[in-house]
Amino acid sequence: MRFDCFGSRCGVWAAIPEAEEDARRCMENWHVRFSRFLGDSELSRLNGDPREVVPVSTSMARLVETVREAAEATDGLVDGTLLGEIEAAGYVSDLPAPLPLRLALRLGGPRAPAAPNPHSRWRELEVAGWEVRRPPGVRLDSGGLAKGLFADLLAERLQDHRSFAVDCGGDLRFTGPLRRLEVADPFGGKPVHVFELETASVATSGVGRRSWLGPDGRPAHHLLDPATGRPAFTGVVQATALAPTAVEAEWRAKAAVLSGPDGAARWLEHGGVVVLDDGTHFVTEPPTTSLRGGQHHEPARL
Repeated sequence: MRFDCFGSRCGVWAAIPEAEEDARRCMENWHVRFSRFLGDSELSRLNGDPREVVPVSTSMARLVETVREAAEATDGLVDGTLLGEIEAAGYVSDLPAPLPLRLALRLGGPRAPAAPNPHSRWRELEVAGWEVRRPPGVRLDSGGLAKGLFADLLAERLQDHRSFAVDCGGDLRFTGPLRRLEVADPFGGKPVHVFELETASVATSGVGRRSWLGPDGRPAHHLLDPATGRPAFTGVVQATALAPTAVEAEWRAKAAVLSGPDGAARWLEHGGVVVLDDGTHFVTEPPTTSLRGGQHHEPARL
């Protein structure tokens, strides 16, 4: 089952149609509740609430915890509190077709690894039960972390099925037969690498699919350097990360892009692929069989 959701293409495959339809309803419901582009969404209401302590749903509490945990795991490199900065860069609504990647790179300015902002306020996020505590004015950008969380939540709902696959706009969770996972070339060529995996979570982050011309007329994209609040051009254009959960795969992929060519590999301890801005790439294979699976089955393209 394939459908549009989260401003992207999503999909779910399960043993019975009822499970697929349930997962689709969940994703469509989450889209309405967590979109920052909808003024009455739960996320928008939380971001605009003037109170320091705000009652939230269980799913929203999980998302806020996810934002905090991703920032802690990456020492602030993946910072989900930069909503004001991404709006200032020009990402205030659904985007048109992206800029040609080679053109965006040529005009994007000097390359440098991103760095955390020591004054960022993600450390002030707290969750206690169904309440979120944060200083008024700290706003969250759900972004890819939300899609990773939704893939993990659906995996929890489908855990009694021997075989399933979930694609939340590119954040994947799957188990069952050996699946063929092709890592796309962001420059439009043939797949740069193929993994064959039975059970894994996978996320890809990059600067090619969501790009635009910013207010200053220069190319911009959605991966920000927390130290500057500006789109980061680091020399890495795409990173695919494997991990036990989709949330972890998501923040690992983002951190790999933001760290630049010399720092990307350290975030791919479960395996992955990094594509550089000159079109070359390198691969980190999964270190154990925990993500590979054992017995061979007929590959199913994912």
